[in-house]
Amino acid sequence: MKCVFKNKKISAVISVVPKEELRFDDEYPNYKLTEDKARRFKKMMSLDRHRIAPPEVCSSDLCQYGVEQLLAEGTIKKEEIGALLFISQTPDYFIPPTSNVLHGKLGLGLDVQCFDINQGCAGFPLGLMQAFMLLDLLPAGQKILLLNGDTCSKQLSNCNRISYPLAGDAGSVAIVERCAEENPIYMDVKHDGSRHTALMVPAGAYRMPSSPETMKLREKEEGVVQSLEHIHMDGPAVFNFTMSDIPAQIEDVLKFSGNTWESIQHYLLHQPNPFILKQMTEKMKLPPEKLPSNVVSIYGNCSSVSIPLNIALNCGDILLKESRRVLLSGFGTGLTWISMVMDLGPLQVCKIVDYQAAAK
Repeated sequence: MKCVFKNKKISAVISVVPKEELRFDDEYPNYKLTEDKARRFKKMMSLDRHRIAPPEVCSSDLCQYGVEQLLAEGTIKKEEIGALLFISQTPDYFIPPTSNVLHGKLGLGLDVQCFDINQGCAGFPLGLMQAFMLLDLLPAGQKILLLNGDTCSKQLSNCNRISYPLAGDAGSVAIVERCAEENPIYMDVKHDGSRHTALMVPAGAYRMPSSPETMKLREKEEGVVQSLEHIHMDGPAVFNFTMSDIPAQIEDVLKFSGNTWESIQHYLLHQPNPFILKQMTEKMKLPPEKLPSNVVSIYGNCSSVSIPLNIALNCGDILLKESRRVLLSGFGTGLTWISMVMDLGPLQVCKIVDYQAAAK
């Protein structure tokens, strides 16, 4: 589905990461890799370090910290908040919605609308689409908090050499609001549920309830230990998806928006891993400096937060001063893939901060 939004903008982006940084050089013995194999795997996948949240820290905690930072700095006031959208696949509870939990912790008004959306790597652009539509229903002057958060490490075994070294935990907050300028934003949104098994957690919900059997760790292959309540990925299917569907959609949304490959200043894509992004860059014949691939090597694959991290890490200083024409693209579980072209900036805030747990 193609759509165009006007008179909307992102005015601030803050990403929150755990303080704890784990390094591949310290972890590889968990994966039954020799030093030589670990060195080659690290080079091939551009692995270095990632941020992992402590067991007691949830994705909502990371998002809440970001909101509190924006409130404390005066970037937004509580009375300006009209809605709170929480995008995650690691909620606090099955019931109630985590957005309502956050609403209470933040002390927001009774008319502030709350929504949870279960979405992964495409969650940032999907959340933007929902926020743009919701803005038209809110009173003048009201803004939306788009919260993206995932603690993906909780869905993986730390003895899984394929997935765990790439995993990252993070949260982000984007302020979405109306603007006087027309500022057209072009989006293309696609879903293919027939391929939903390519990336999923098979057990733990109601189709296959949690049990001692579903929680049992099994060695799928050497160095890949997981249970049915961990993320299962069909690697070849996901790779083929990213190599075929995503470049085609990006080319399509460029034509839809009246842009060329050259007119986009930054391609800020979800970052599954540097290897895939390198292959995509070569396939689309883009200069590497236009399509950064450094997020996973520093923070890990942080699901829907990888795009906000990408924005702040690679364009933060620029976007505080001026506007840039960017293409955002998120793709993953569902399968869902969304690409959009917009003018982003200047922003009031664009940064990455470390999470500090509140004193008891």
